[in-house]
Amino acid sequence: MGAHQSKSLVPKKAEGFNLFFLTWPIFLEVFLFMLMGIADTIMISAISDNAVAGVGAANQYMHIAILIMEVIGNGASIVVAQYIGSRRYMEAAKISALAVTLNLIAGLIISAGFLLFSDNLLQALNLQGEILAFAHSYLLIVGGALFLQAMINSLSAIIRVHGFTKEAMFVSLGMNIIHIIGNYVLIFGHLGFPEMGVQGVAISSVVSRFLALIVFFWLLYRILEVKVKLKYYFSLSKEYIGQILKIGIPSAFEQVTYQTCQLVFLYYATYLGAESLAARQYASNISMFIFLFAIAIGMGTAIIVGRLVGANQKDEAYHRVWNSLGWASSVSLFMVILVIIFREPLMNLFTADQDIIELGAKVLLFSLALETGRTMNIVLINSIRAAGDAKFPVWVGLISMVGMSVPLGYLLVFHFEMGLVGIWLAIAADEWLRAIVMFFRWKSRAWEKHALIQPEVSETVTTHS
Repeated sequence: MGAHQSKSLVPKKAEGFNLFFLTWPIFLEVFLFMLMGIADTIMISAISDNAVAGVGAANQYMHIAILIMEVIGNGASIVVAQYIGSRRYMEAAKISALAVTLNLIAGLIISAGFLLFSDNLLQALNLQGEILAFAHSYLLIVGGALFLQAMINSLSAIIRVHGFTKEAMFVSLGMNIIHIIGNYVLIFGHLGFPEMGVQGVAISSVVSRFLALIVFFWLLYRILEVKVKLKYYFSLSKEYIGQILKIGIPSAFEQVTYQTCQLVFLYYATYLGAESLAARQYASNISMFIFLFAIAIGMGTAIIVGRLVGANQKDEAYHRVWNSLGWASSVSLFMVILVIIFREPLMNLFTADQDIIELGAKVLLFSLALETGRTMNIVLINSIRAAGDAKFPVWVGLISMVGMSVPLGYLLVFHFEMGLVGIWLAIAADEWLRAIVMFFRWKSRAWEKHALIQPEVSETVTTHS
């Protein structure tokens, strides 16, 4: 593919460092991703609250698996951002191809694990009866095809870091539309399709991901300054793998630690009963919309920080992050207030069970404590990681999440008998402790010495295949 074919897709230089240009498509993309989860929950709730609890439990393992696969996607996106900043486009293309290959291998291994051990994994969560059956049927199908999501993770991360956040958003929009249509016809048996319930949701998810993967590959060959050659997929450079893993492993480990702690909290909730499990799932879905803007700001800021650090413009990176943090905190606070005001009507969207509604509305009151700290973490940790300082958030996370939050949650839930509220408060305590530490880490500018590469502005750009 020649240079003239991709020229229309290349963003202006200024836009590569424009937070609004990068962030609004990421916001819509993440919103659509969350909307897919909400739509799943609403449609599954038409089957039963037990079906919601089962799928929610299965998704805890799915989230951890996806985070493990993001070792490659996250690491590659930060390395590529710094190479783009230093105008070394050939390396950026080679690392992009390598990321796809590595994530496919990781995805196939994880998919095989779900196919072989889904029973053992779900029984470890103390699930029983109908909830266990729903969780098993969902995990077997979606988990078995998770290698598709592994490749999507790499491709979408590479496409976004090149500045094409709008294109990635359109792919997500198409994936969501296909998924919702698939849910409609397969869950309830419309348009001549069999009524498949939870299995229908799973099949719809797999089909929509497969189609999205095809489009992401097409985009990859439209946007890169230097085109990916077939041999790049098989060139397992130790240097590039080392750079990817230097960022990717700590990044994923920190996120896996977080999700593992959430899994422990889910385990606590199983002892509180089916109503608490359902209320937790519904309240968590609502909470996602509070920190949605923070996620978009965090991802957009990370792209900018990576490029600026690669270009050796560290002063600019330092000030950009404070500006981003102010915007994210303001919007999240506004969203928290809205959710608190309308918490009962929002819970009514998911269930008619008054006990579940009251329980969910009660824990949403504590969003003010939880989400303000989470917003700071999302922006600051993404920025610190993008600068190359990936290990620091891991050590802080281990101390705060494992050493403080999990035992605190146990005390609040079982010793002080606070139920789901105890879980929310334990998570809030962790978010705020880490947020304070990350604030001072960025302020100290200790992250500056962790840049992965030095800029080479003299490199000639080649755009031919």
